[in-house]
Amino acid sequence: MKTLKSFSSKQTQKIAEDLAKKILKAKTNKNFAKVIALFGQLGAGKTTFVSGFFKGLKIKKRSPSPTFILMRKNKIPNKNNYVYHIDAYRIKNYKEFEELGLKEIISNPQNILIIEWPEKIQKLLPKDIIKIYLKHAKKENERRIILKNTSL
Repeated sequence: MKTLKSFSSKQTQKIAEDLAKKILKAKTNKNFAKVIALFGQLGAGKTTFVSGFFKGLKIKKRSPSPTFILMRKNKIPNKNNYVYHIDAYRIKNYKEFEELGLKEIISNPQNILIIEWPEKIQKLLPKDIIKIYLKHAKKENERRIILKNTSL
């Protein structure tokens, strides 16, 4: 477990950008995609984190959080990989994601998934995932970012 502090949106994005670069360089799991699960209350910085993560993957197109469409797919430039940004906030039942083909997406080790509100679809996720907890801290823009299950 690793705990970081951020005092601004830019710092949160930089932490995420650095993590994305490390994940791209990391050895691919032979069994399933690289899954990053973002936990935190509303306003904790999950979408800000995703924005920085995409920057680290060199994805220039910044799309809004997929809250209403649930999932967005982006090609990672100069790679054979895709990143899937999933926002499970609105779902009532994890089976909605089964219908979207989540099992197939996860089964491809070339894919990267970054998931907001992962607790809603936890039954579909592999056990060995990177968990990131974003928490409000004492000051208004201060966040604690806790990384679990990562050696990065």
